[in-house]
Order: sequence, then structure tokens, then C-alpha cells
Amino acid sequence: MQPLDNLAETLKLLSDKTRLTILALLKEQEMCVCDIVAILETTQPNVSQHLRKLKVGGLVNETRRAQWIYYSLNIEDKPYLHDILDELPSMREDLKKLSPNCCN
Repeated sequence: MQPLDNLAETLKLLSDKTRLTILALLKEQEMCVCDIVAILETTQPNVSQHLRKLKVGGLVNETRRAQWIYYSLNIEDKPYLHDILDELPSMREDLKKLSPNCCN
């Protein structure tokens, strides 16, 4: 894929509000699906579908710990995304409302 094609695909991923919100959350900290579901107040299959698209697009990493999968940002090789992520609103207040980690 050409660099312009890669950029176009990345920008398509960012055109969805839910995926942008997930990236804003992951900008704050690594998270499991159940915590993202709780904050977005949506279904686990919906969040998993968005995370899958972000993973295929190379924007998130997943790490397995026991039976849980944790997601984190993968943008070190995408400097053009840093400014975009800097413009996303902080999700710290939303993260403070989470009950103790559901994955423990």
C-alpha cells in the first residue's frame, strides 16, 4: 500500500466518533474491553468491533494477560496522529468514575 493510501485508511478510522473516543481513552491509559464498554455505555460486541478495526489499522496494540486482553495506543510510527490526539478532549474524569477494574 502506498503512503497516501495508508494515510487515507487511517483518516477513515478516525472519522468515527466511537473510535475517536476509544483513542482518547487509550491516550490516558491502557484499558480492557469491559472498562471501555462501561465508559461508552454500549455493548461489548460494538466496542470489540471498533477495537478490531483500530488494531487492523495499526492504531492499537493488544496484550493478553490471563483471559483478559488489554489495549493500548500504537502511534509511535505515526507522528501525524500526535497533533490529532492532542486535540481530543481529556477522558480523565470519565476514567475516575470507573469502578475497580472489572478484569481483575
